[in-house]
Amino acid sequence: MTPTRKRRLIAVLVIIVGVGAAATVAIKSLNENMLFFVSPTDVEEQSLPAGKRFRLGGLVAGGSVTRDSEGLAVKFVVTDGLASVDVIYDGILPDLFREGQGVIAIGELHPDGHFNAAEVLAKHDENYMPPEVADALEKAGHTNASDGQ
Repeated sequence: MTPTRKRRLIAVLVIIVGVGAAATVAIKSLNENMLFFVSPTDVEEQSLPAGKRFRLGGLVAGGSVTRDSEGLAVKFVVTDGLASVDVIYDGILPDLFREGQGVIAIGELHPDGHFNAAEVLAKHDENYMPPEVADALEKAGHTNASDGQ
């Protein structure tokens, strides 16, 4: 093999290794930052590891919202009609947040079973519900899932 061919072969191998390393880093980063949607029924049926971030979606159960009198902490229950999950959120809730409203809470499950939300998103108008929430509610037997009832 001539010296020119050796240099070309080494250059091609370095490029292949570099592209492979970059692809591995990109795939690993995407997998770590991907948040899966989970309904309260899924939380009950699956053994989700504590500390794993995911999106919890459903309806805010009626009569479940309690606010801390001294701070911004709020406790409420997210339900899909079949199962419920207690949620604790410390922050300012969206203006459209209320009981019976469709919500998505982003956070992690605590070892004692409640969900620590880092962010809470509420349905933004009367005709929209996130598709994942609507599907979960329809599976739970809610006929008007798109209405949030």
